[in-house]
Amino acid sequence: MPRFNPDPDAFGRFAERFARYMGTPQFLFYMTLFCIAWLAWNTWGPENLQFDPRALNYTLLTLLLSLQASYAAPLILLAQNRQDDRDRVTIEQDRTRNERSLADTEYLTRELASLRLSLREVATRDFVRAELRSMLEELTEQEETVGEAPPKRRKDKKSRPPRTQQIPKVKAADAPEPAAPATEGEA
Repeated sequence: MPRFNPDPDAFGRFAERFARYMGTPQFLFYMTLFCIAWLAWNTWGPENLQFDPRALNYTLLTLLLSLQASYAAPLILLAQNRQDDRDRVTIEQDRTRNERSLADTEYLTRELASLRLSLREVATRDFVRAELRSMLEELTEQEETVGEAPPKRRKDKKSRPPRTQQIPKVKAADAPEPAAPATEGEA
């Protein structure tokens, strides 16, 4: 005799759809209409056509509702278990992502701290300007004490002559002698 072995994933999807549908206002509305119709027919309908008479306290309706509840409860629990499993996986992924973000943040914090330490040793623009001004003042004072007037600053940069590098002159005695052309006999 073959054993009944349903696909757990397919059965779980069915349970989730069933549980999701049971929690909708549409299900409650249809269930209420069903119970009202059942009670109305078996209360005021012709006695020979009543299948669950009031005299028997609606035994069949009670049985159907109990049967529905007995199947609905495990299906809802199965759907909740599947949701818990998905939530557990999501939480684990979030935890891993948060750990990575924390490690990245700590790394960036260390790098920023090392940059700050490195920048303490770098001369800033204001520092360099202040040093250049003080050097210019010292040079100006030295020139004034010697008696020479400091050269005037030119505002137009285009009128300045270009700076040239002085090339040392080579004396004729120090210059290398040109090589004599080779003759046919020497080859």
